[in-house]
Amino acid sequence: MHRGAVSLLLLAAILVLPVPARAAAQATTSREEPSAKFSAESTLVLIPVVVTDLLNRFVLGLQKQDFHLFEDGQEQTIVHLSGEDAPLSIGLVFDKSGSMGEKLRTSRQAALRFMTTMNAQDEAFLIQFSDHADLAVDFTNQSDDIQNSLTNIQPGGLTAMLDASELALRQMKKARNPRKAILIISDGGDNNSKYTAAQIESLVREADVQVYAMGIFEPSLIPALTNEEVSGPRLLSELAEQTGGRAFSASEPSDLPNVAVRIGIELRNQYVLAYSPKNQKKDGKYRKVQVQVSKPAGIQDLKVHWRLGYYAATQ
Repeated sequence: MHRGAVSLLLLAAILVLPVPARAAAQATTSREEPSAKFSAESTLVLIPVVVTDLLNRFVLGLQKQDFHLFEDGQEQTIVHLSGEDAPLSIGLVFDKSGSMGEKLRTSRQAALRFMTTMNAQDEAFLIQFSDHADLAVDFTNQSDDIQNSLTNIQPGGLTAMLDASELALRQMKKARNPRKAILIISDGGDNNSKYTAAQIESLVREADVQVYAMGIFEPSLIPALTNEEVSGPRLLSELAEQTGGRAFSASEPSDLPNVAVRIGIELRNQYVLAYSPKNQKKDGKYRKVQVQVSKPAGIQDLKVHWRLGYYAATQ
């Protein structure tokens, strides 16, 4: 099973395959170490899953019996499967640092294109970051508020992407919708955060939030690149993979808006598996999750992306 990679995916036409499954192509330095904690408290564990074929077309129409879910190697009983387009709570995390430079215009366009995939029941907030992270727009269902804030952005300063990610995870605790996702738009070259990569990776594993990331990355062999710029794409990919999200890279700025739409459509074409863990211990330990999917007739192979695990409750 393929669980996620940094790749560029462009949009294609809609293709419908015979039931029982439909494959739909995409209509497209030293630092302090602060501590933070997020925990899952729900009796049911929810695992978002994206299923595509080898051409990255969404495989829809799967039933509960088509999925097998394992926690720490033990198969679980899936009590509910939802394939409906449920309301989303979205956090946009936007890089306005000096390293973005000429990338800023198309990054802004990408963020605005992503907003067009949202529904009336959805809500979103906007965090902007350079030297530090700021909540520019609190949760709202008025896309114009976010659009106006993005329009006024000017690049400059260093990159505190990890601090921005931590702020987004805290802000997401106010979400009113059960389905939650964070979209990071950045070149990934963090060089000014108080939080470390290891801390943020731990936080995203604890939070019930999918992380998606997208950005324009220079070839790593360019001599002038800093260590942060070289490691940026890998960092974004690792953050996303932990949560069942994905990181997408673009070598050309013009590709970004299409990638943004692809992410928006993917969020609306997910399965959510719900199960009550057989291990009922409230020990606060990390539980690894694996998902397997039975291959529908007419589809040669599948790619499956899911949330890799969660932390059990402590009380």
